[in-house]
Parts: sequence; C-alpha cells; structure tokens
Amino acid sequence: MNCTSEDLAEIVFKKLENAKTDYPHPSAGILNKLFSDLFFASLKTEEGQLTKVTITLIDPKDPDPSPPERIVAHRWNYINFEERIPFTVKNLVKLSKAADPLSSSLAVYYENNSLFIWGMIDQAIHYQSFLNYEGDSEPEQPGLFQATIADVGNIYVMFDYELIATLKQNVLISNYIDVFRQGPINGILKKSAELYKKEIRSYVQQEFPGEKLEEWEKYTEDSISEAISRILLVMQEYQHGGAFLITANALRSGLSIKHALSYDRLFKTITNNIKLEVANYTYTNAIVTEFLEPEKDTIPTAAYLKENIADYEKKEAYDELKGTIRFIASLSCIDGLVVFDPDLKVRGFGAVIKVKSLPEEVFVSKTATASQSALSSITPNHFGTRHRSMFSYCWNNMGSLGFVVSQDGDIRAITRVDDKLVMWENIKVQRFIKSEKLNRSMRLRIRK
Repeated sequence: MNCTSEDLAEIVFKKLENAKTDYPHPSAGILNKLFSDLFFASLKTEEGQLTKVTITLIDPKDPDPSPPERIVAHRWNYINFEERIPFTVKNLVKLSKAADPLSSSLAVYYENNSLFIWGMIDQAIHYQSFLNYEGDSEPEQPGLFQATIADVGNIYVMFDYELIATLKQNVLISNYIDVFRQGPINGILKKSAELYKKEIRSYVQQEFPGEKLEEWEKYTEDSISEAISRILLVMQEYQHGGAFLITANALRSGLSIKHALSYDRLFKTITNNIKLEVANYTYTNAIVTEFLEPEKDTIPTAAYLKENIADYEKKEAYDELKGTIRFIASLSCIDGLVVFDPDLKVRGFGAVIKVKSLPEEVFVSKTATASQSALSSITPNHFGTRHRSMFSYCWNNMGSLGFVVSQDGDIRAITRVDDKLVMWENIKVQRFIKSEKLNRSMRLRIRK
C-alpha cells in the first residue's frame, strides 16, 4: 500500500501522544498540515536546486524550558525574525536557501490551528556530526522534534537522537535494521576484526597489562562497524551511487580490477585510534583513582603529561581516520566497485564482477539475524546491473559481503547465508539512540 504524508503524520502523532516532554503536543490536524507542506516543498526547486531544509517545532513563548546547568559554548541558540512568516510551501522553498540542514533549522510553531515560521536555530552541524560518527559529544536538541526534507519526497523525523520515521516517496519506514550488532553480517565483520584484535591484545598486554582485554576487543569490533558505517554515509552524501565488496577470495577470481592498489591506512588508523584510546583512558583513570578520589593535594607532573599527550595524539589520529574514510569513499565515485580484503585493506577500485550466474531468488530480511520467518523472496531481475552483479558475486563466493548505495541514497547489504542469498534494506548506519521519553509499549502498524 502506498503511503502519504498523512501516514507519516499519524505515526508521529501516535509516538508523541505518550511522550514525556516539556512541550504540548500538536493536534493531528497540525501535523497533517506540517508534513503535507514539507512533502510538497520537497517536490519544488529553487534556482535549479532541490529543496533541502530542517524544521524544528519549538514554542517562541518558551523556547528553552529546561536549560542545563552548564551552557557549553557550541550549544544551539534561537534567532527571532522581526515578523512571523506563514508556513507555506512557497515560503519553505524560499527560506531553504538560507537554512542548510547541516548548519541550521527553521523554528516553526502553531497558533489557532495555523503554522508559522518565527526564526532560525543555529549550531546544527554538531548534531549532524554526532549522528555521522564525526563528533563524540551529544549536543542537546531544541524543541519537540525535527523534520528534514532530505530529497524529493523524502522526509525524516527525529526525536532527540531517535529516528521516529522516514517517508521515502510512497514508502513509510520506522525501523532501521542494525546489521552490525548481530546476525550474519556481524559474524563476517567479527572475522575481519581478528587481525585488529591481535594487534590491540599485543599492545595492551605490553603497555597496560592490568587492563581488561575483553572490553577493548569489543571496542575494536565496534570501531570496525563504525568505520564501515562512515564510509557508507560519505558514499551516500556523494549522490552518485556506488558499491564496495569485502571478499576472502585471495586471488580475487571473478573480478576485473581496473585500478589495482594496496592501501592499508584504514587498518593502521583504526588500530592506532584504539591504542591511543586505551592509553588516554588508562592515564585518566589512574589520575582519578589515585589522586582525585583520595583528594590528594597534587597530581604528579608525569601523570598529567602522559594523559595530555595521549589526548592530543588521539585527536590527531581521529582526524587521520576521518581523512582515510573520505579517501576510500571517494574511490566509489567512478564506475565499478571498491574491493577490500577481509581485514579492510583496499585492493582496488573500478572493479567489474565477471561472474554472471544469479540465484533464482533473493531473500530480503526484516531482521538483522535473517531468521526464516523474517525472510521474503524476490526475483533478482527487479534490480539494476550494480545490484545483480553483487548478487552474482556473493552467491558464488560464500563469506563475501557486499554493500550497494543507490543514487537515491538507499543502502543495501548482501551476503550468502547457507543456501540463500540474503539482502538487508534500510540498514542502520547513523548513530540513532533510543529516546527514554518515548513510550516503547505502543505497537504501530507500518504500511508499505
């Protein structure tokens, strides 16, 4: 069944009904009007460019009802317009040129069943950086919720750091599958993590023998999943479409790699980041337990210097990882796919898959674990050349893992599970965190 902006409004209304917030909840009529205008604005262009904008539903009479005790320098702020602007499709499109979602949002509210734009909110870049794993702090979110026009007919709604729902033209999505935390894809990536964990084990045992290895091994696995998510997010940002393949096929038979190379900086930067994280954590923890908690008058200069040097080097290594991820993602912008070894060393790009034999059917999984009850079959011919090529390779090479990013931003993961080729859609790549303010007991029926 095709979904509309009314269906998006309905799911947001139900989510907000029992939410614990400092703001009153808008009526179903207000939300219908809001999402209808956002949808039609997404179909418009201004100066030849698509409309992309974020709105924050926030009360101008009480925009900051519960400020924190300490206000950080980069916290959001609201800027009032001298006059309210009616919330219309035309005004949304015009103002979107001055409100890049990466930097700001439009402050929107309602009165007497009418919506209006009353100002702007700054510092949005820190929120976006956190979602994309490019920032560690969790900047506080203003207002009741944010709604963003991401593309033509594509609107998503955020509450705190939780994605409530996405309307992609005529499909409504309220659940993104976390394939990196459990299931077959998690299993493949755990194997990829072995060489990294070996390096980290050796470092910890040599430099900090008292540290718990299990915790840092789990941190290593998470770091690899995060790096892959970040590569996919940058590929998505290019709006070009692309793909990459992780394969244990040492001879890389079945592949014609136009630009062969050996690039292992991702392995080096991830392991270096983890080592510096271990060092920084250990030095900080020692200062706290040995000097601050016992309330000693002084901290030895050597301890202080070790912590500061590790912190400085950690920030440098983080910037190196950011540049490495951007470099790898950019390789996907030419035709063909990027090829990785299992340990995520890049072996080439512009690769073409020569294997032609396709499975009779592909199974789409609704859960990360790909349980039998969550699978539905579809013919591979429903997809384009890029997807079919990846189907062929993964079907004929057990243990290989493919990711495909379409031009419209959809991300799919593909691997063979026993005698089935399984594909996951709507996979979770951003750092979405469940909000404690939303009621979990409610069951919503999503129409697709």
